[in-house]
Amino acid sequence: MIAAALSTVTLTVLLVGLGLALVQARRWRAGRSAKVGVWAGLAALPARYLVDVHEVVGRTPFNARFHALTAGGFLASLALSVALALPPLRHPLLWGLLALTLAVMLAGGMMVGYRRRVLRPAELSGGRFSRLPLALTGFSAAFLLVALDQSAGGILPVWLVLTLVAVGGWGLAELVFGVWNGPLKHAVHGALHLAFHPRPARFHDGAGRDTGLRPLDLAQADAPLGAGQAVDFAWNRLLGFDACVQCGRCESACPAYAAGLPLNPKKLVQDLVLSLDDGSDDRAYAGHGHPGRPVGAAVTGPTRPLVGADALIHPDTLWACTTCRACVQECPMMIEHVDAVVDLRRFQTLERGATPVKAAGVLEELRATDTPSGRALDRRLDWAVDLRLPVLAAGETCDTLLWLGDGAFDLRNQRSLRALVLLLRRAGVEFAVLGAAELDCGDVARRLGDEATFQDLARRNIQTLEARRFRRIVTADPHAFHCLRNEYPALGGRWTVQHHSAVLLELLTSGALTVTRPLDGPVAYHDPCYLGRYNGEIDAPRAVLDAIGAQRREMERSGLRSRCCGGGGGAPLTDVVGERRIPDMRMDDARATGAPTLAVGCPTCTLMLEGVVEPRPQVAELAELVLTATEPTP
Repeated sequence: MIAAALSTVTLTVLLVGLGLALVQARRWRAGRSAKVGVWAGLAALPARYLVDVHEVVGRTPFNARFHALTAGGFLASLALSVALALPPLRHPLLWGLLALTLAVMLAGGMMVGYRRRVLRPAELSGGRFSRLPLALTGFSAAFLLVALDQSAGGILPVWLVLTLVAVGGWGLAELVFGVWNGPLKHAVHGALHLAFHPRPARFHDGAGRDTGLRPLDLAQADAPLGAGQAVDFAWNRLLGFDACVQCGRCESACPAYAAGLPLNPKKLVQDLVLSLDDGSDDRAYAGHGHPGRPVGAAVTGPTRPLVGADALIHPDTLWACTTCRACVQECPMMIEHVDAVVDLRRFQTLERGATPVKAAGVLEELRATDTPSGRALDRRLDWAVDLRLPVLAAGETCDTLLWLGDGAFDLRNQRSLRALVLLLRRAGVEFAVLGAAELDCGDVARRLGDEATFQDLARRNIQTLEARRFRRIVTADPHAFHCLRNEYPALGGRWTVQHHSAVLLELLTSGALTVTRPLDGPVAYHDPCYLGRYNGEIDAPRAVLDAIGAQRREMERSGLRSRCCGGGGGAPLTDVVGERRIPDMRMDDARATGAPTLAVGCPTCTLMLEGVVEPRPQVAELAELVLTATEPTP
């Protein structure tokens, strides 16, 4: 009788939850179609959950422990509770095994309660999530007592046991009905999101890193360019938004939020979730909002505009993003926040012409001159007249093609490029440049949503590069490195592309460059977002610093978890005001190391960080440091 009651309650709640999940799925199907490998995704789900998700969760060991205990105990106890529906399996040993799994879950639930009631991290959302510890402990504790009683032969009064079954059923209902709109909604949605992820190559069973933006089909006449309303997103992206558990890791990592800019990536995802419900607003949201923006002031719906002064997402929120991917790096549910931001920007720029004024001016310069600064292409080599750089013409061949980037028009970054050229010559590398044939790579246009200008620049650059022969492309600009390496291939351009830090390391380790004057003193290193998080290159720059004798000191936020300089995504062009400047915050990180020198490997980072008022560490580009350390002795 007791076993039948327990399994009946469990099965009933699970079936109702499944029905609610199917109703929820109708919301996602309102989005655009997307090609998804259904069976391959479902087959890959367990490994993606156990490896990729738990790698992120494991960065906070306490959270990893309670997650493993709670999730593992919950799933095992559900399976055992359902098994009790079969009379032949109702054995004291099975009851004992159920008791063990419930005890494991109870321990995890108590840890969840400790975190939410005692530790109370500021980034955690409240509201319905505050009920999670009570539901976890109510279900596990009540069913644990039932399982212990039955394994001992049934010593408690039947009325008390049935009461415990009812209490446990309430806890289970609180958890499972969360599939509709509660604490464990992400358990089902998150699993489906992992299986049908829009970037399956980012998992360990794929390429392990997939950060290039997908090109828009600009010829489509029956679909908007970008996302102007919820239904403009692909259905599996809508599913991904629903996977958010509001843990706040993205909020804690976001440089814009920390600087008081009107962007909280957690709230942005929740805005996108709410946008699927017609006539809803965000008054029930119980977390931190976008700084400086009120909650509950806008009504949303699947066909209402997503962005606008009176919409759920204010334009300032959209343009405050630096596209640094810190939010994506920290999200345990693998949500792609930056893809959503760029899709929203594409609609604003291409369909509405609503790009911020300064950014619109830069895009106009790009279209007119093929450079964001508006400089003539034949002035790209003015700084190197005395260096007599070889220019690779169509049909010619060289070993290394040096991509100069827009830094060639900036006085500060010309110093870095000069150092790199001198190093290549010192090492005997055969190289050439494109000169006036090199157009802007299109990075800033694409991040600002101008996909048309990006594709035009990319196709013309590809045509130029395909007319020449070289072994590799080398650049000191991580943004150009990323575009050429990860985004041009979708348009037909495929080459070996290296960041200059990897080339400098190669030259140092091979003996082509010899350290004659090792650096004297501590050096901190800043990881550029487009080199580290976007491309996974965090070792080569550090190995270069070690090779030239630097006493390397790490900042608190470094490597793949580095803080952005504030210069990515066209953010300096959008004039969105916050409480602090992001580069000032990053320089505070550098000051905390006590190092007098801050090494960088990106022209954008160089300009942003050198713009911080003194006193501060001296900003030095990697090539400049290597040039100093390898100067021939008199």
